Amino acid sequence: MPIIEIADLSDPRLVDYAHVTDVALKKARGTEHGLYIAESALVLERALRAGHEPRSVLALGNTAEEAVGVLGDWADRVPVFVGPGELLAELTGYILHRGVIAAMHRPELPDADDLLARARRIVILENVADPTNVGAIFRSAGAIGADAILVTPRCSDPFYRRSIRVSMGTVLQVPWTRVGDWSSTRELLTRHGFHVAALALTADAVSLRDVTGHEHERLALLLGAEGEGLTPEALDASDSVVQIPMKHGIDSLNVAAASAVAMWALSG
Repeated sequence: MPIIEIADLSDPRLVDYAHVTDVALKKARGTEHGLYIAESALVLERALRAGHEPRSVLALGNTAEEAVGVLGDWADRVPVFVGPGELLAELTGYILHRGVIAAMHRPELPDADDLLARARRIVILENVADPTNVGAIFRSAGAIGADAILVTPRCSDPFYRRSIRVSMGTVLQVPWTRVGDWSSTRELLTRHGFHVAALALTADAVSLRDVTGHEHERLALLLGAEGEGLTPEALDASDSVVQIPMKHGIDSLNVAAASAVAMWALSG
């Protein structure tokens, strides 16, 4: 399919980029599971490597050929819309600093049992609302080596544009899915033999220095919402509680920073 110069911002083929929110993309017409936006050639490449299907690409004039190259076998089926920076900023509502964005079909989320069948180290995110933190946690998980991530119903969507951008596309690499209430989730984790270690400031919490990942063949690190921390239901569903030892009267870190420290400590 040829590169298409944008002549009219009202072109219906550009609707996926026209100031569309993440929520609207998730409900996009003509899709089975909705869409998400991949920003940059690197993230597009990672999305394609993960087997995700592109619907279209939007590129600055001087990056169009790069986008076509990244599309590879998709290049003859996926339109690449091209225009100057000012015009694309007017269309999207933001500046395309990385030159390329793509509207991608959301894949069907995997079954939780299938996801945990071969996993040894996983992360559970309960009600983490900030997509920036979600993306940062995914990036740490990808770098340090978590096998999968479970997110609760009230957790921010990892496919939101900011999450994907902050994660540098690792949201598309680390397997994840949503789980239900704590009763069913605890049953799921028990069925697969996971010890659940909650990161929280409680009276019975043990220091992360005194815990090693070698103690449990299968370990789930549980992280809670910014500020509020884990719910009582989450703590009740946990097997142990750990905390990062602090100095200078500081009692906690940002959840994304804490996740990296704890994942590294428990990665054995």
